[in-house]
Amino acid sequence: KTFIISPYFDDRESKVTRVIGIVHHEDVKQLYCWFCCQPNGKIYVSNAKIDVHSDRFGFPYGAADIVCLEPENCDPTHVSIHPFAHGNIDQLTRFEIKNRKAEPFSVDFTVCISAMFGNYNNVLQFIQSLEMYKILGAQKVVIYKNNCSHLMEKVLKFYIEEGTVEIIPWPINSHLKVSSKWHFSMDAKDIGYYGQITALNDCIYRNMQRSKFVVLNDADEILLPLKHPNWKTMMSSLQEQNPGTGIFLFENHIFPETISTHTFNISSWNTVPGVNILQHVHREPDRKDVINPRKMIVDPQKVIQTSVHSVLRAYGDSVNVPMDVALIYHCRKPLQRDLPRESLVRDTTLWRYNSSLIMNVKKVLSQTIL
Repeated sequence: KTFIISPYFDDRESKVTRVIGIVHHEDVKQLYCWFCCQPNGKIYVSNAKIDVHSDRFGFPYGAADIVCLEPENCDPTHVSIHPFAHGNIDQLTRFEIKNRKAEPFSVDFTVCISAMFGNYNNVLQFIQSLEMYKILGAQKVVIYKNNCSHLMEKVLKFYIEEGTVEIIPWPINSHLKVSSKWHFSMDAKDIGYYGQITALNDCIYRNMQRSKFVVLNDADEILLPLKHPNWKTMMSSLQEQNPGTGIFLFENHIFPETISTHTFNISSWNTVPGVNILQHVHREPDRKDVINPRKMIVDPQKVIQTSVHSVLRAYGDSVNVPMDVALIYHCRKPLQRDLPRESLVRDTTLWRYNSSLIMNVKKVLSQTIL
């Protein structure tokens, strides 16, 4: 009833090993970290604090931090997790403790895509999103992949070889009954939305030493700056205005894939499965009394625990970024289905990037599919 994703060294408060995992919120009462101390190879056993994240949304399994204080004068490189303080650990998996050495940042922006599942085949929109991330300043995109179509595999292979994409295998459905819904009341399974929250937390820790910022969004979402040409200039300005802030929240806006324009109907793309985002520039208006969910750019070093639309625990402040600075362009099925086209807001911010986007997408398609 305990699943280990990965352990990370965390010395922001005291020297601990923080293991990102998934546990049953009631049945897992006690765990121990078995450390192998260097250089003498002595085994040291430490009592784990099991911290199940508060955002479980009713599911019995949830994201958890299994936190162990590290022994004095011991720089463990590996840890095993065991329900007992005594016993034989020969059969246990040894996990490498990541983030042991502080490194200079290798990139400015990493995008985390929390779960690719359901034989994902929205190829055109995926390539467009990835090329937009690159135009806006992302150097790395980390994808927690459960499964996808054969065609999508080809595209991922291209991006892995290019050095943009890193795939974290995410075979969660081999171990738990997973829901594709976010709340237990909608689908009574073991864990919600393919363990999305655990993946997001892992992604933040995985990139804590290597990326200045981490962008948390889905593959059908693009964080679009309105006042700045790219993320770097936008974040410089936001940090200047909000000193001490590590979490920046951006409003999500739906651009329904059911309403399209004839502009940018590029014939060679019509054979590629998926949505052409350049043809969807009408967004749903705000609803009275409904708060738009938000997605985030975070300074990973300031985050302790994250959920999907907010950070649960952090050092430093969170700020809601006004919509005239940036918004999340989210092209998907409509939420307000009965709205006539006249009630939608035409918003062509995306078109600012059209010439480089079209050129880049054509290049990828010609090297992968067409």
